[in-house]
Amino acid sequence: MKDKGLYKKLFTVVTPIAFQYFMSSLVTASDAFMLGFMNKDSLAASSLAGQIAFVYGLFIYAFVQGCGVIAAQYWGKKDKATVESVLALNMRYSLFVGAFFTLAALMIPEQIMRIFTSDAELINLGGVYLRTVALSYILAGFSQSYFGIMKTCDLAGLSSLIGSLAVVINIVLNACLIFGLGSFPEMGISGAALATVIARAFECVFVLAVIRSGKCIPLRIGLMLHSKDKDLHKDYMKYTIPLLLNQLGWGGGVTMYSVIMGHLGSDATAANSIASIVRSMIASLCWGIATGVGIVLGGMLGRNEIEEAKKAGGRFVRLSLVIGFGSGLVILAVTPLVLHVIDLSEQANYYLKYMMLMAAYYIIGNSLNSTVIGGLFPSGGDTRFGMICDIVTLWCVVVPAGMIAAFVLKLPVLAVAFILTLDEFVKIPAVYKHYVKYKWLKNITK
Repeated sequence: MKDKGLYKKLFTVVTPIAFQYFMSSLVTASDAFMLGFMNKDSLAASSLAGQIAFVYGLFIYAFVQGCGVIAAQYWGKKDKATVESVLALNMRYSLFVGAFFTLAALMIPEQIMRIFTSDAELINLGGVYLRTVALSYILAGFSQSYFGIMKTCDLAGLSSLIGSLAVVINIVLNACLIFGLGSFPEMGISGAALATVIARAFECVFVLAVIRSGKCIPLRIGLMLHSKDKDLHKDYMKYTIPLLLNQLGWGGGVTMYSVIMGHLGSDATAANSIASIVRSMIASLCWGIATGVGIVLGGMLGRNEIEEAKKAGGRFVRLSLVIGFGSGLVILAVTPLVLHVIDLSEQANYYLKYMMLMAAYYIIGNSLNSTVIGGLFPSGGDTRFGMICDIVTLWCVVVPAGMIAAFVLKLPVLAVAFILTLDEFVKIPAVYKHYVKYKWLKNITK
């Protein structure tokens, strides 16, 4: 495949996926922005309660990625029956975990909130939010599983359309139900939760319509309840468990970053939160590239195009560096606008200015590592290396260094923030060494 055709294929997959990631990030921003107008307790309670969705998302991401590792190669091999089987497996675990989170949010929301805070008002408000939003977890398990298989089966544009429309519905309903616009009741924090449930229900209805039309892989209920292919189930668990451990380790590390910065004062916390939101929004393209690379290379490996996949991998690595540098320049370009629009104290504004600079170079390493660890390696079934690399980097190097800097050496806020942005660069030598061994270039189909 020539360079032009290869990049065209990649960006056909990447563009809708990146747009969907970007749109999803807007929901979190809109929740925080609108509830901030109500009162600080509603904002704080929804933020804490949102940690449940964050943890649930780690599970769903791992299940969907594990499904994608296998499905991409079998789809490239044109083995539709096996793709249907792996979708059924993925749906089984996604709905099971979704049901667990839904029941927990319905039955013990206050107890869950006590994990995060001892403030009685925040516990009460968070409990209201969790009871209302509970159904969204199991609905998300269904819709996200199908979004994943759509991306693998050349329907990335359709999954992006459904997801993006759901985001628009969510944001509009946020405004209507939080503030009581038009004939809608003013529901405050429970309005934000209800908007999420309605948006998830919309996704599921739209997905069911697509399945009924015959445009997408059907869900075989019998296979979901009882898998006949024991080897396929074994493969699914082989690739999914390292991804899940990686996600949980990464999620815990990100939480520790917030804990460390949270103990350095409200100015540091506010600046770090804003810089993280901006960085996540700009990084949507990087994450889209990683997902697209996994799908494109997985298809090539499934067709036994090993040498072509090897060359394409090198091109994708170089492309990730270009995207990373470009994303860094975008962050630098929007920094004056962010500093002008966001109303922070003078000290927080000072922190934010330099944290945005750190975000600009951090995203270069993030773009490279996401493409290689999250795209190239899993395309050939190598999910174990990423797990080891990320967990060791976070929990053996960066988190301990950040805690020592903050609480033992008591270094300035920006010095601590700098240390916490080193994780992507610490892992690059190990990632490069593993990449050039080319052991990840495998056809895992049977």
